[in-house]
Amino acid sequence: MVDAAVVELADRIRALLGGAGEIEERAMFGSRAFLSDGHILVGARKGGALLVRVGAERAAMLLTERGVTRAVMGARTMSENWLDVSPDAIADDAALMHWIDVAREDAGAA
Repeated sequence: MVDAAVVELADRIRALLGGAGEIEERAMFGSRAFLSDGHILVGARKGGALLVRVGAERAAMLLTERGVTRAVMGARTMSENWLDVSPDAIADDAALMHWIDVAREDAGAA
C-alpha cells in the first residue's frame, strides 16, 4: 500500500509538470517515479520526501542546502547522483518546482 504522502507529492509533481509529454510516470519500490528518456528525474518517496537525480559534480553543493541528504534505499546509501529532499524543504510549489528544475538541468549529466 502506497503511503498518503507519496500520493500527495506525486499529485503535486504531476500538476507542476502539467502533463509534459516527455515525462513518464511509474510505480517503483513503493514510490512514484517520474522519468525523462527512460531515466528517473524525480520521485515521490515514503513520507513525502522527493528523490532527485543530479550530476555527481553538483551533488556536493546541493547537499549543503536545507533538508537535503544522500538518498538511502533500504540499507544502501545511493551514489552521489541521488538526493532526498525533505518534505519541509518542498512545502510550497515554488520550492518543489526548484528541485524539479534542478533535476531537469542535470538530466544529461547524471
